[in-house]
Amino acid sequence: MNVSDTPVHRRSALRAGAGAALAAGLAAGCGDRETADTGAKTLTHPAPKKPAASAGAHAPAPAPRRFPGQPVQIGHGPRDRARVALTFHGQGDPAIARTVLAEAERAGARVTVLAVGGWLDEHPEMARRILDGGHDLGNHTQHHIDISSMDEARAYAEITGCAQRLRRLTGSIGTWFRPSRTQYATPLVQRLAVRAGYPHVLSYDVDSLDFTSPGAAAVTRKVAGEIRNGSVVSMHFGYADTVAALPLLLTELDRRQLRAVTTTELLT
Repeated sequence: MNVSDTPVHRRSALRAGAGAALAAGLAAGCGDRETADTGAKTLTHPAPKKPAASAGAHAPAPAPRRFPGQPVQIGHGPRDRARVALTFHGQGDPAIARTVLAEAERAGARVTVLAVGGWLDEHPEMARRILDGGHDLGNHTQHHIDISSMDEARAYAEITGCAQRLRRLTGSIGTWFRPSRTQYATPLVQRLAVRAGYPHVLSYDVDSLDFTSPGAAAVTRKVAGEIRNGSVVSMHFGYADTVAALPLLLTELDRRQLRAVTTTELLT
């Protein structure tokens, strides 16, 4: 999933306009709001279930990699390169997820999606959509509940359950694992992730707080005020504020000459 080293120039005015249009469209099309930090969204017009997808004729997706010199738990990348990783918790309305991915791609950005296994069960086509866009795809547990409070057997089942979905859909368990409902994995969860095949656990150093629905401007200010070389930003699919903020945020990154790349590229 290589990203061209040629900077992509964007027009701030067009991007801000696109963000406003996206926000207006979502406000008209989305009914119930999500409960903060649950990632679960109730749709007013649920789509019919789609047949399960599989890796099929596609080449297997990339497997997890070990990055020499990096700890098991990674919170950011090198601070001496003008690159950042925007990471998204993969859950919620797939229409919003597709809008986020399309907006990133229009800007020449690539992101990392940590998908919830239950979300992939409901929307299996999203796994290939993410990969086909040149993005990283990883594991965010099967049910997105508090993994830190679980015993060893249940926590391991949460990790491997999502890994099995990813392998069935893409031929790989995904390039990254991020624990659910916590910024940092406990020592136990780190050990279980390694046992499941993930050399690293992906944390982050910038929390957008988009799941609190503070408004697009607040999301943009929060991220822009904290992001720097090597940052890993936590964001979420499923929130209108995230979609509306993304064009503004990408414009700000461009102004500061920060490239949004996959986490794999950030660390390579």
